[in-house]
Amino acid sequence: QVQLIESGGGLVQAGGSLRLSCVASGRAFGGYGMGWFRQAPGKEREFVVAINWSGRSTIYADSVKGRFTISRDNAKNTVYLQMNSLKPEDTAVYYCAAARLEGPVADIEKYAYWGQGTQVTVSS
Repeated sequence: QVQLIESGGGLVQAGGSLRLSCVASGRAFGGYGMGWFRQAPGKEREFVVAINWSGRSTIYADSVKGRFTISRDNAKNTVYLQMNSLKPEDTAVYYCAAARLEGPVADIEKYAYWGQGTQVTVSS
């Protein structure tokens, strides 16, 4: 069992930056692939970025490539999402998720554990 708690969301102007954090409980954090997803009002939850267990392999959605960076610190049971050059279309609830795979994976169905989400709002 893994519990995930996100933080770092907020309101920012277009072009600004935010850094999201996701802290995981449990001793096996290093064995999980981790991902960030987001859900805007009226839309389905979508993949944003994922990282494998070691942090050496990542995959990004085309919409965030070059602007977002995922990283992890297994000693701190934490995964981060650095978001730069934010756009109004990035506005959504951002969810951290853990997959029982070495990863990285973009398939939402592979993720067994989810955080409660953190709101990111980008004003124009």
